[in-house]
Amino acid sequence: MLGEMRINGIGVIDDALLDLDQGFTVVTGETGAGKTMVVTGLHLLSGGRSDASRVRSGATRAAVEGRFTPDGAGGAAEVITQAGAETDEDGSVIAVRTVSTEGRSRAYLGGRSVPVGVLAQLADELIAVHGQNDQLRLMRAGEQRAVLDRFAGDGVSEPLGEYQRVRAEWQAVRAELIDRTNRSRELAQQADMLRHGLEEIESVGPQAGEDTEIAERIKRLSEVDELRTVAGAAQEAVSGSLEGDPDQPGALGLLGDARRRLAGSNDPALAELEPRLQQASVLLEDVGAELSGYLDELEADPGQLDTLLARQAELKKLTRKYAADIDGVLSWAEDARQRLASMDTSEEALAQLAARQDELATELAGHAARLSAARSSAAGRLASAVTAELGGLAMPQAELEVDVRHRRAESSEGESALLVDGTQCHAGPDGIDEVEMRLRSHADSSALPLHKAASGGELSRVMLAIEVVLADADTVPTLVFDEVDAGVGGRAAVEIGRRLARLAVSHQVVVVTHLPQVAAYADRHLVVDKGTDDGITSSCVRTLDPQDRVSELARMLAGMDSTETGRAHAEELLNAAEADKEQR
Repeated sequence: MLGEMRINGIGVIDDALLDLDQGFTVVTGETGAGKTMVVTGLHLLSGGRSDASRVRSGATRAAVEGRFTPDGAGGAAEVITQAGAETDEDGSVIAVRTVSTEGRSRAYLGGRSVPVGVLAQLADELIAVHGQNDQLRLMRAGEQRAVLDRFAGDGVSEPLGEYQRVRAEWQAVRAELIDRTNRSRELAQQADMLRHGLEEIESVGPQAGEDTEIAERIKRLSEVDELRTVAGAAQEAVSGSLEGDPDQPGALGLLGDARRRLAGSNDPALAELEPRLQQASVLLEDVGAELSGYLDELEADPGQLDTLLARQAELKKLTRKYAADIDGVLSWAEDARQRLASMDTSEEALAQLAARQDELATELAGHAARLSAARSSAAGRLASAVTAELGGLAMPQAELEVDVRHRRAESSEGESALLVDGTQCHAGPDGIDEVEMRLRSHADSSALPLHKAASGGELSRVMLAIEVVLADADTVPTLVFDEVDAGVGGRAAVEIGRRLARLAVSHQVVVVTHLPQVAAYADRHLVVDKGTDDGITSSCVRTLDPQDRVSELARMLAGMDSTETGRAHAEELLNAAEADKEQR
């Protein structure tokens, strides 16, 4: 639930704190006082589109802050965890949204800066805002199907999931078959080029890293004389002259002479140095032996050099065509093999794809039929439940019909056409069904689509009736209604208040209204007051005590908040609402 919300610098509201009840909270106020800014703040907190024009004149930015208390498990907790947000000791988390006068928007959750989309994800789990725009959406076929699916719950969501899974594969196979068929000549040419490249690479048979290894061997063979001179001089310096010239004893000979001199000394300090010279002699002997072995293996072989140069030329031919080095050439070859496997345009390959497409189409048609049957079954139950609610909303003769029918495929929709029960249907992402809600205003009238049959007030009541019916199926804990009671009055207004109070038993309900009959049913009453200070208009939000609440209801009834008659009428309305709520 949403425990509290603070608004700064939005519209006429300078700074306001809304302390919301866990049941039914109502927000009222004079026209133009800023009630709509409360809903604007909720939209911003829900990750909605920011608008710099909403920033209060003279302010540098607008900010809205809300404290949410989600359940310990579920989608909201997962969003909070993934965002790395910190929760308070009571499990609540603070969400913040700011908008600058330049239009820049920032979002924070649990003390961490997050993308605005994270707030939207959190709001999807915790809060749903319904306004007059939602009434307009309700007149769209897609929204009406979504309402039916919400009501049906798992009965529709499970077959819908299976349908969508198979449809994705069916579309992929169908697209591949069409692509291969239409591009068969182009693909055949590409396949020939790939096969030619693979044959050329395979005829050379390169090994990973072979080009680098050959380059090193060629360099050594090309510089054999220089290398022999360097190694021979080093060996002579270490081991002495090969002819045994005493004038060129080498490092080993000099070390041997030094060891003999030290060993023959009577001074212990000098004698202690002899073992260290012995260690140096051992190291030099090893170096001398390795140099000797190097010289023995370092033989000029023109034939071997020619062979390596020829091999290098073959490899360079490949690297000029396919990649910068042999490892890249081998990678190109592997990619070419995979591409060839997917470019098979033979009749056998196309026949296999066509057969798989038919198998998937048959499976998809079965899922589509089961999905339609589930929706048709739920449609009757939804219609009956909403009709019963309309009877309690001062529309006793009204009857809602929910029609589920297959959407036939048009000639231009060949790629989405699916044969179901002998009819070519449009297989859309949500199934093959069109859902239409029709309203029969009274017994003698015809059932007409909502946009033709319902007035503004009637549409508000239809929407509220649907929300009451969907309450048990709706997992969102907080429901916000922005003047959905527009165009309603009298007994219908009382019934709307009664339904909202009933909805508040299972949900947190926040309502912005101008109807006293609705406000009387609230558990907490907030009022938006507008005032002027030094020519600057601003609004604040107050929580009303019982006496102030009577005055506000009297004002809403007929602007008679200061008269005894108006207050008496308001008290009577409050008492009747309280008595009604006690009977729930």
